[in-house]
Amino acid sequence: MTITRIGVGPRMSQAVIHGNIVYLAGQVANTAKGKSVGEQTKDILGQIDALLAQAGTDKTKLITTNIWLADISKFSEMNAEWDAWVAPGCTPARATVEAKLAAPDYTVEIMVTAAR
Repeated sequence: MTITRIGVGPRMSQAVIHGNIVYLAGQVANTAKGKSVGEQTKDILGQIDALLAQAGTDKTKLITTNIWLADISKFSEMNAEWDAWVAPGCTPARATVEAKLAAPDYTVEIMVTAAR
């Protein structure tokens, strides 16, 4: 079975496809870096949409999601964006935890796995 990589870098790929499963790397804010949790979440979800499309799938086929928040008190702010984005009836298995992220400007990181 072949492995296809999207956005290959020296340390990681943004997505890896194996069979009919798409694994995304943890995504952090790009254009919303340093902004609110809600703005960062919205930015990240847009990146996830784009990567899933490149991999030939979409958010209706999410299997699992891991979300890391730098401050768990921002849980409802992140969820407001998540709830507006996630496809009704297609919610994945999900875990959300508080964790120190790679840089202080990042307040949210999201990683998903999806079927194709």
